[in-house]
Amino acid sequence: MRLTVRLDLPREAGSVPAVRRLLRSALAVLQVDAESGADLELAITEACANVVNHASGAESFEVLLEVGEDHCAIDVRDDGAGFDLAAVGPPGVDTERGRGLFLIRALAENVRMHSAPRHGSLIHFEKSFA
Repeated sequence: MRLTVRLDLPREAGSVPAVRRLLRSALAVLQVDAESGADLELAITEACANVVNHASGAESFEVLLEVGEDHCAIDVRDDGAGFDLAAVGPPGVDTERGRGLFLIRALAENVRMHSAPRHGSLIHFEKSFA
């Protein structure tokens, strides 16, 4: 069984928990283990929150979920101003901000990011299940 969902969402805070609930439901239907599910929920929350908080110029964003019995792939895309990938370093120890991309890299596999000025950003990540 495989589930594919493409969502076009407004760039607002309420979109983040909606995406998280949809992912949680898909993972439950496919009986994905709780640890993998928790990792994916946190990763997608961080990716969507980054769009809401940082994708200046974007009015909406797109999430593509592809969930199977042994694998999940997620794309989060916006058409905002973009950002300089080289400027994204490790999170500071004295702040709660700046941990999103670091967490996604730690929790997921095959993490890829693309961003171009005035053309938006894409973050892609995957997770394999035991």
